[in-house]
Amino acid sequence: MALVGPSESGKSTILRCIAGLYRPAMRLILCGRETWLETDKSVDVKPQQRRMGFVFHDFSLFPHMRVLQNVSLAVDARLARGLRNQQAMRLLRDIDLDGLEERFPEDLSGGQKQRVAVARALARNPRVLLLDEPFSAVDQVTRRKLKLQTLQLTRSLNIPIVLVTHDLDEEFLLADSMSVIHAGKTLQCGRPENLMQHPENTLVAGLLDIRNIFSARVTKQEPERNRTLLECNGLRLAARYHEAYATGERVSWSIPPSSLLLHSRIRPSKGVRENPVRGEILELIVVGGLCTLIVRSSTSSLDFTLEIPVHVATRNGLVTGDTIDFSVLEHALHIMPWQQLEKRSLFSSNR
Repeated sequence: MALVGPSESGKSTILRCIAGLYRPAMRLILCGRETWLETDKSVDVKPQQRRMGFVFHDFSLFPHMRVLQNVSLAVDARLARGLRNQQAMRLLRDIDLDGLEERFPEDLSGGQKQRVAVARALARNPRVLLLDEPFSAVDQVTRRKLKLQTLQLTRSLNIPIVLVTHDLDEEFLLADSMSVIHAGKTLQCGRPENLMQHPENTLVAGLLDIRNIFSARVTKQEPERNRTLLECNGLRLAARYHEAYATGERVSWSIPPSSLLLHSRIRPSKGVRENPVRGEILELIVVGGLCTLIVRSSTSSLDFTLEIPVHVATRNGLVTGDTIDFSVLEHALHIMPWQQLEKRSLFSSNR
């Protein structure tokens, strides 16, 4: 599970409570059938007895200890030193760090430090693994490699893993579920892709950096056709039927950039298109293999964000200033209760 939210929302505090490094005034913490903290009954299991692994964003390695010592220190102290070192060496081999066991942390790269921190966390044979922004202290190239290594690691471990991050890509790559936290409260939980497609409200949508969030009015309900019709700044749209909203009611709606379908200039369709929109490309930004378009609707003056593969943009000869057509897909148009739009993203902050 990934915990996401703006700075000071309580994400790292939750990890520290689970680890026993912070004691909340009133709380119940269970790991499986074992109670780690129950303030009403004065139960408070010590951190060293909770069998959890913790990877901090700054790694927190002991600078005066060599790599092998850092990892073996976390192995069960009841074992003989030789056995502890053997287990530590096995973990170092598993994460491709054998040969570095005699180095000090200051002699390691950021990626190597991160892997030592993971090995140390796993050396405790933990019942739960806690990751607090584990990639924030490394460069972008190393970060991509570590994400893939962590993905392989998480698939091999049969334990709960709780991840804190501001990186949306990490959420989708690593997490099975996501919990959006704001001001100490959980706003919504679910699979990352479900939250992106169906945010509960505009606050969640803004925190998840969903770029296309607008307001509209319900103009007609057509349950027999499974449609709800909207009017948005002069733009008429059809969505899947939402019985909760009355005709004339003001609502908010969103759609992921990847669910806006570009109409091809090469082989234009002759059929009826869903919710067609025409607009001018204000910005065209290429990052990696993805092209982001900011398009201003000719009808409504709304600015839409589209994401398409670079090869699609190239084949269609798209440049800034071009007029293009695209569709707002009915099944992806998500209607929410109306709220004042809050243009805020948790992913624009480093901490």
